Amino acid sequence: MTRLIRDPRIVALILGAAALSGAALLVPLPGPRQIQEWAASVGPAFPLLFFLVHALVTVAPIPRTVFTVSAGLLFGPLLGITLAVSATTVSAALAILLVRRLDRARVAARLTHPAVRAIDDRLARRGWLAVGSLRLIAAVPFSVINYCCGLSSIRFWPYLVATLLGVLPGTIGTVILGDALTGTTHPAMLVLSGACLAIGLAGLLADARWKTAPVASTEPVPVPD
Repeated sequence: MTRLIRDPRIVALILGAAALSGAALLVPLPGPRQIQEWAASVGPAFPLLFFLVHALVTVAPIPRTVFTVSAGLLFGPLLGITLAVSATTVSAALAILLVRRLDRARVAARLTHPAVRAIDDRLARRGWLAVGSLRLIAAVPFSVINYCCGLSSIRFWPYLVATLLGVLPGTIGTVILGDALTGTTHPAMLVLSGACLAIGLAGLLADARWKTAPVASTEPVPVPD
């Protein structure tokens, strides 16, 4: 760990992530009504612009809820869900690729503790289960999962498919119900959030108790006479 802290590039990454997190907390995000006004001023190209902004902005640790709610308000259920889910998935892909492009190999080379190696090996084997489960739990920050997966050995496509499936229930519920528009939470949204939480925790428990199959031996089996 001390070696990591002494590496100026690693320190720069940590400080950059901290700065983005601080900016996400301090910079006021536009409300759905304000976004609706922007949509009227942009015209027919707004769905594409909305997709691009959603995908790029949420690579940083910025809450995506305002985009998800706005998608339902601006585009209706079908197009709204399509834009929100696809932009979220693209954002997750960009985040993991960015982390790995910056310095993932150097960080991973210094994480030599056996416990860390064991977790990394589990993510490489079946990280899709952990990622999909965490995506279902609304309290777990979306961007934090992206960054941690970028530093792990999880394979890209299982990570992306698990992200797509994991964000579907919550995104669909938020787009359709639009609980943030009225300042109150629709009862159905509470039920959906509770169900997603239960499924996510069950998936994490199953992953923790799922024993990795032993590697098959390559030595020849003796044949009895």
